[in-house]
Amino acid sequence: MTSHTEDNHLRQTPAGSLAIARWCAQQGWPVHPLIAGGKTPPGNCEACQKPGHRRAGCGCRAAGRWCHGFHAATTDLQLLERWWGRHPSLGVAVACGPAELVVIDVDAHNDPLPSRERVLPGVDIHDAVDLSGLADGFHTLALLAALRGQPDPAADGSTLRVRTPSGGLHLWYRAPVGRKFLCSSGSSLGRALAWQVDVRAHGGYIVAPGTVIAAGTYEPLGDVREPALLPSWLADELTRTGHDEATTPPRPAAPAVPPRARQAVIAAGGGRNAAERLLLAALSEVTACRSHPDGAGFSDKLNRAAFTAGGLTAAAYLPEAEALRALTQAAAFARPGQERRAGQIISSGFAAGARRPFHPEGRS
Repeated sequence: MTSHTEDNHLRQTPAGSLAIARWCAQQGWPVHPLIAGGKTPPGNCEACQKPGHRRAGCGCRAAGRWCHGFHAATTDLQLLERWWGRHPSLGVAVACGPAELVVIDVDAHNDPLPSRERVLPGVDIHDAVDLSGLADGFHTLALLAALRGQPDPAADGSTLRVRTPSGGLHLWYRAPVGRKFLCSSGSSLGRALAWQVDVRAHGGYIVAPGTVIAAGTYEPLGDVREPALLPSWLADELTRTGHDEATTPPRPAAPAVPPRARQAVIAAGGGRNAAERLLLAALSEVTACRSHPDGAGFSDKLNRAAFTAGGLTAAAYLPEAEALRALTQAAAFARPGQERRAGQIISSGFAAGARRPFHPEGRS
């Protein structure tokens, strides 16, 4: 149960974002900022945006900067004061891996129903089962629970549940001791639990309860404010679907840049030149993430590639349409099924780069 005082900590008022961050840190959950009104981390500093920059060895975290998204997450109260005390409009996110959390993200998007085998990947749904009424992740998660003879997790009042602005639901659970689960997207052709049901765990983050974005508030439901232990049957399902790191085989090494993306860059640059080589190098870092199902700095690498492409486009080295096509294809190759997320990163990074025309010899 929770007190009214605790509820107040989960409200993003002008000073509420700091209170939310403090509350999360008190639970032992490392937090990091989100852009004001949005669900993505703020952009890296200028040094971290430069092509070729690598997170390993970066001094920004030690210097108290929030570069590299969830990798900057912390429970350091002094740092929280610095970040949200100076920038109270920033949102709050929890880095799921360090917090030892598994969050089941149930979506309610108005998307067409996929083919039968993709509704519950790996589950043979008998032809007698009528799927015509399935409309979203609430339905597919309930179907999975019913097939396993278990209660619907969306109705689990024993754990922290958060209603999202889009009408979805976040189900917060503690990971079993010693178990490490990985993220996924419910629309992925690879690892996935159920259609329109994402998993946020190691290699990902989740918007904190009480955070406000342009679309609305992440509103805690009921009185429970503590995550329950992940139900054993859900842990078994995550293992079956390849989310358990201990049982997930590594992906084969990926080629530097998939042919379609490489062709788009060549079409954009008109031949082998410094601008083309620069963008191909940035794209190769993005596509190399395919060898690592989650983490690997995918968001940072895609953001840097988009920033580079935006700068080269602004400097008239590349046509915008072809540069964006190359970015989109590289992202789809690295993270199939995450087009919406990748599109947001590309748009943001490209727009930032376009404000700073980039020349291979140096900045103008």
